Amino acid sequence: MSVQKAMFAAGDFRATEHAFRQVPGVVATQVGYIGGHTRNPTYAEVQTDTTGHAEAIEVMYDTDVVSYETLLEAFWSCHDPTQLNRQGVHVGSQYRSAVFTGSPEQKATAERARKAVAKAGRFTRPIMTEIVQAGEFFPAEDEYQQYYAKHGVKNPGPE
Repeated sequence: MSVQKAMFAAGDFRATEHAFRQVPGVVATQVGYIGGHTRNPTYAEVQTDTTGHAEAIEVMYDTDVVSYETLLEAFWSCHDPTQLNRQGVHVGSQYRSAVFTGSPEQKATAERARKAVAKAGRFTRPIMTEIVQAGEFFPAEDEYQQYYAKHGVKNPGPE
């Protein structure tokens, strides 16, 4: 097994984590915060939209089972990448759409995928997803990890 890491922000991290846990080859997930300026932020701090962090998910995946391209497809499918700093009822930069890359290869693949999704006409508005180098990822509090599994939510509705 060859395990790699990918990081995505697609609105509410609880729903994003649930979506990625359904992808065969994903071996672990962790929700948390990335892209801000506060060290070790809490959920309450991130919700003020003053720390600069996005609610995000760290995905550990087996490259023998699933590709980074497939994870990007799951990312495009689990949220609306045309919304700037929001997802549904959740508003603020902490809910932005972003791919946080860990290598030049991930960045190039994510940029190609973003162009392909835009060109395919899947969305009627421009893609607002940012693709940026990953900084430090701060895990969220335990109560938010695998939130839907802990609370028996099987098929969450739209946010």
